[in-house]
Amino acid sequence: MQKPYSPSVRRRRLSSRLRSYREATGKTTGQVAQALGWQQTKVSRIETGIKKTVQPDELDALLDHYKEENPEVRAELHECARMAKQRGWWARYKGVLSMALPDFETETSVIRTYECQVIPGLLQTAEYAEAIFRANLVRSDEEIRERVVARLKRQEILNRVDPPAYWVILDEAALRRTVGSREVMKVQLRHLTHMAARHNINIYVLPFSAGAHPTTMGSFVIMDFPNPMDASIGYVETPTSSVYVEEEDELAELNSIFGGAQGSALSPAQSLEFITDVIKSLEEE
Repeated sequence: MQKPYSPSVRRRRLSSRLRSYREATGKTTGQVAQALGWQQTKVSRIETGIKKTVQPDELDALLDHYKEENPEVRAELHECARMAKQRGWWARYKGVLSMALPDFETETSVIRTYECQVIPGLLQTAEYAEAIFRANLVRSDEEIRERVVARLKRQEILNRVDPPAYWVILDEAALRRTVGSREVMKVQLRHLTHMAARHNINIYVLPFSAGAHPTTMGSFVIMDFPNPMDASIGYVETPTSSVYVEEEDELAELNSIFGGAQGSALSPAQSLEFITDVIKSLEEE
């Protein structure tokens, strides 16, 4: 079976390598473009990843200009360019799924997330996810079904032979808020306890008793990748858009915030007991 890969990660890797080649020469994008007889915007769009397709002859022209003669390196970069053009499984869910998030998730080695309102999508049951979509005023039953299927499809990365490590900090509010019904919540919370038993998943509960903490500004995700050429990326979702955080100083701040929240949270063992107590309270109502 072919190992899954992310077109966006490969595009970022190619762009980063080409940018580093140019910077090593001390040239500007305009100077490189002039030497190749291109528009300056073309070089810039390739380096920023805006140009999603880099043709083989374009890549060869850049590599020749930068004097990269290693055939293995050239072959690797051509493979990145080829893979960057492919479409992943998520393309069929365009319109109901954020395209870039599952794209990046496909190749991550570590995912860290803080969620303050609901259970994270990768840990949701179908019934819980459906209730979330209905609450978000998704009106068509068919669209809701498609969104649920797409969400469950995303979760398959946690079922791989070599899954990413998944570190989750859950605010107590996400456990206490009844989504759908008490029965839906009981099943959802039991599902959390089962997922917490996996070797690659660590769940931390941030209780109300922790008081103020570094993550009071909202939910976010940090994704790390196994290849050192692929920089980590942060993801923050707003009501109207998604923001990807790639600047080193901003990523450092997100990492610091996550570490501070983790320090305020219960340990995984204590968190499992906490979730079990919440389940019991629902059963007693």
